[in-house]
Amino acid sequence: MSDTPVKQQSTAAFYGQAVASFAVAMAATGIGIYQLNADAWVRGFLAIAVLYLVTSAFTLAKVIRDRQEAGQIVSRVDQARLEKLLAEHDPFETR
Repeated sequence: MSDTPVKQQSTAAFYGQAVASFAVAMAATGIGIYQLNADAWVRGFLAIAVLYLVTSAFTLAKVIRDRQEAGQIVSRVDQARLEKLLAEHDPFETR
């Protein structure tokens, strides 16, 4: 293959902003659940629901990333096969 795509890397600032945003969101949700004027079992249920939502979101993000990476690998293999066929093809060859 003549051109290999460069793997995109996140910058340190973007990574830091994502971690800080996640921490602020989790802290705000935790404080909101703790300060909620409801029974302890209701607050506990909401806390478990938030944790389940977070783990589900991480799992979904990983599955989407894995599918995208698998698609890129298949695409690169197909591209390599096509380039090999084109390199081996001689239009002036007599049969």
